Amino acid sequence: MIDREQVQKVAHLARLQLTPEEEEKFTTQLNNILDYFEQLSELDVRNVQPTTRAIDVSNVVRVDRHQPYENREAILEGAPDRDGEFFKVPKIVTG
Repeated sequence: MIDREQVQKVAHLARLQLTPEEEEKFTTQLNNILDYFEQLSELDVRNVQPTTRAIDVSNVVRVDRHQPYENREAILEGAPDRDGEFFKVPKIVTG
């Protein structure tokens, strides 16, 4: 059973600001979901093969082929910032 305090904690971790009405609504909805999983856990699925889809589906994809692009300058012209022949991006690692 999930209570309102747990919903508030999850909302805080997810950086969500919930109204009291939303907290109440999500508490009810999450408990309904957990109740449904409890019902599902009562099923005997020992002889059921695991599956990811109800029907067989196969993707038709092309083979990836590495090909150098001849017009490097055209690609670099579209960059917001560059340094010679390289893309210039903001530093994301601190230290």
